[in-house]
Amino acid sequence: MNGIGFLLVGGGVLGVVVWLLHKIGRALASILEVLAAAALVFIALWWLLKSLLWLGKQVITRWRTSLTVVGIMAWWQYLGWLSLAIVTGSVVAVLASWRLIDVVSYDHHCGRFLRSWWMRWAVYARKLPAWLHACGLSIRDETLPVEVTVNLVGRRRLLSRKAASASRAVQVPKVLKVRSGPSWDEVRVQLVPGQKPEDFDEAARVLAVARKVKRCQVRELEPNVVSIDFQRRDLLKSAVTSLPVPDLVSPDGLGVELRHVWSGTTEYGSDWRVPLVGSGAHCLTAGATGSGKNSVMWCPLVSAAPAIRSGVVRVSGIDPKGMELAYGRGIFARYAVTGKQALELLDGLLEEMEARKHEFAGRVRMIPISVEHPLEVLEFDEIGALTKYTDRKTRDAIVEKVALLTTQGRALGITVRGYVQEPTKDTVPVRELFPRRVCLRVTSKTHVGMVLGDGAYERGAWANRIGDSEAGVGYVWGEGVREPLRVRAGWVADEEIKALETYVTNCGTHVVGLSEGRAA
Repeated sequence: MNGIGFLLVGGGVLGVVVWLLHKIGRALASILEVLAAAALVFIALWWLLKSLLWLGKQVITRWRTSLTVVGIMAWWQYLGWLSLAIVTGSVVAVLASWRLIDVVSYDHHCGRFLRSWWMRWAVYARKLPAWLHACGLSIRDETLPVEVTVNLVGRRRLLSRKAASASRAVQVPKVLKVRSGPSWDEVRVQLVPGQKPEDFDEAARVLAVARKVKRCQVRELEPNVVSIDFQRRDLLKSAVTSLPVPDLVSPDGLGVELRHVWSGTTEYGSDWRVPLVGSGAHCLTAGATGSGKNSVMWCPLVSAAPAIRSGVVRVSGIDPKGMELAYGRGIFARYAVTGKQALELLDGLLEEMEARKHEFAGRVRMIPISVEHPLEVLEFDEIGALTKYTDRKTRDAIVEKVALLTTQGRALGITVRGYVQEPTKDTVPVRELFPRRVCLRVTSKTHVGMVLGDGAYERGAWANRIGDSEAGVGYVWGEGVREPLRVRAGWVADEEIKALETYVTNCGTHVVGLSEGRAA
């Protein structure tokens, strides 16, 4: 009986426990259902809010694409696909006709925007992050835990499960904007913490290889924003012809803008204009034999022909070879070949400079250019022949006088334009006094830095890679030019030089001697 009673009591207790557990289980299940439902609602709301924020960000940052998509969807919904197809086809036909009729106008008003949009979405947004990562321009999170296993052979490093995800461990610069021109794509990217613009300068060559283009140039826009410029095609491949010599009329010289004289074409398809007066007028051009230094010299003179003829610009020439400038000798008010003649010519310019100082000191900060006080332009060909390869006394005197003209002549209407083959400091001791410099084809990579300054080669000025057939192609750096700019000077044929001489001298060659030039 006691055993039966014990079993009954135990069974009753067990039943009560089971019943309590059942009740507690149901309560917990209800609570868990409520929590699960709440969590599901919370997660759904979180993703909905996140999606709305992302959508709003896309609409704001990519408003053109967003409006286009919304417009197409609305048109399709309310007007049907047939009308949409007809209008789209008509727009494409109009744009294609516009491009065939006037490609410059089309690209300026429409083409570049469409091309920028397409290049961003089809090329750079998809591929550039991988290129940057492959070129070492990403930041890897090195703080992730690392497990090291030691065996008899050596050490084997195993990354943790978290580090296995490369997307979590690597930060890649973000593409901010893409601008696509006729020959270049400008891709603005935002640097990630731990990077500096110089990192991209050093990787310019490998970026060009990754993009499968010939050139890549990096420009710093902000401390954490750089523009990676890719050259899709070379617009300077063909020779550029200089402007025609004006008709033999009686110009007054007022039609020439001496601060923006046409000299050729830039790599962006725009005109390359150089100043003959004012900031950046003093210019040193360096290049190997046959690189096109003569084009850089003669093309601005052809463009400024009316001003030279009217007397607003007076040109002097120092020609140690006695060949290049002699071919158009009639346009030079002063002309020198030997070292002694060069000193006389420079003395004449210095006397003119001192006379202008006495006349205008305290009245103006920069003298007005006129027939009475013309702009004096000195074309110094093969400057190294007289600044190094001559006797010491003559060399020192020429260097001193050129230094005076380049440091004081700008405000007084005197401009010095020098040309050299070997741009070393020993050859041209005053090269730093030329605020604007042009580097044509050179024989050594080191010459690029000598002409354009430190870091120019890393920023894309690869003048040593210019081909022998690309005469007149070079890189410009100086006042008003933030980064090395690739240009091609207009080629001036021999008959053009003779036509210029005839035009300037009014159909009769008249060479002004040194003494006459000094008295002028």
